[in-house]
Parts: sequence; C-alpha cells; structure tokens
Amino acid sequence: QVQLVESGGGLVQTGGSLTLSCTASGSIFDLNFMGYYRQAPGKQRELVAVKGSRGGENYADSVRGRFTLSRRIAENTVTLQMNSLEPEDTAVYYCNLRSFSNNEDYWGQGTQVTVSS
Repeated sequence: QVQLVESGGGLVQTGGSLTLSCTASGSIFDLNFMGYYRQAPGKQRELVAVKGSRGGENYADSVRGRFTLSRRIAENTVTLQMNSLEPEDTAVYYCNLRSFSNNEDYWGQGTQVTVSS
C-alpha cells in the first residue's frame, strides 16, 4: 500500500504564489508518474503536472510557464511551485502517484487552493 501526504495550499490574491508538497511512503514500485491533479467545483478532475520516475513530464496548457513541478526521486517527494496564480486556478489539488509496475493509482487527501480576484 502507498500513502500520500500533502502540505501547502491556502488563500492568495491574483498574481500571488503558493507551494504544494507531497511525500509518498509504502511499497513504491520503480516505474511510476507522480504529480498533481485538481478539481474545481462542478468540474471534472484534471491533470496539472506530473513527472516520471525515469524521466518525462507533462503539464496542462493552462499552467505551463506559471507552474513548476520538481521531484526528488530518492525521497519520493514532489513540489509544485505555483506562480502568477489566477482565480481560475481555484480548486482542490490532489497529489497522485500512478504506478505502472502494478497498475495502481494512489491519491492524497487533497488540499484547497483559493485565488481571490
């Protein structure tokens, strides 16, 4: 089993910055992607940014150039630096680890990010 613990988030004004962090523990297989998804009220959950354990990354078009995802493989940790935040970024952000070795999806508890206009 894998557990994901998230930290960060909160309330910020338009143009501000926030940092989210997530650490995974448990039986983590080698081949995986780790990162963040988000879900705004009344909308489907969507990818924000992910990074692979062996390379590769993917960002949503809406955040590319504003958000940066970093990953420390040995510590099973990802950090999402969010700059130039907009009200449209308001959502619950969920840490995700997708393990391709055992075909499992793991989720954090979610953290609220609110951007006021």
